[in-house]
Amino acid sequence: MADRNSSSVFTDVRADAPVGPPMIGALMRLPWEAVLQRLLRALHENGFDDIEAPQLGVLLWPGPEGMRPSDLATRMRISKQALNYLLGDLEQRGYVERRPDPADRRSRRIALTDRGRALIPVIRGAVAETEHEWTAALGEERFAQLRELLVELNDVVAARTAASA
Repeated sequence: MADRNSSSVFTDVRADAPVGPPMIGALMRLPWEAVLQRLLRALHENGFDDIEAPQLGVLLWPGPEGMRPSDLATRMRISKQALNYLLGDLEQRGYVERRPDPADRRSRRIALTDRGRALIPVIRGAVAETEHEWTAALGEERFAQLRELLVELNDVVAARTAASA
């Protein structure tokens, strides 16, 4: 049960709670997991039942189109070997191709196939449904503020990541 001064069980600070209230990562995880589950359900319902969370990670915004596999592995924070496994899997399933880089024939670039591009409206539709539900739950003004703050936070994180690279 939440403390009287607490807005929810998520911010309840109890003396007997060994780890304390959730921090920002935990607070962002539950909404992300809800989005991920909706994405997978929508993909499966629309004939893309061979996509699971690991493959979906490769395809999420801004997508892999035109990227070098090594750059995508860095962006995803996974090893090149793990990414190559996922790309091989997605190639077998017909979602992506690795093509020679026109600027450097020794290098490869990732390209979405027609089947890969067909995922985009399904993914965007599922996220739009989620945003609609959250707007109804929070109100238009508060959801717009949440979205604006998340965009700002993403810009801050991206700038720091670029500066440290």
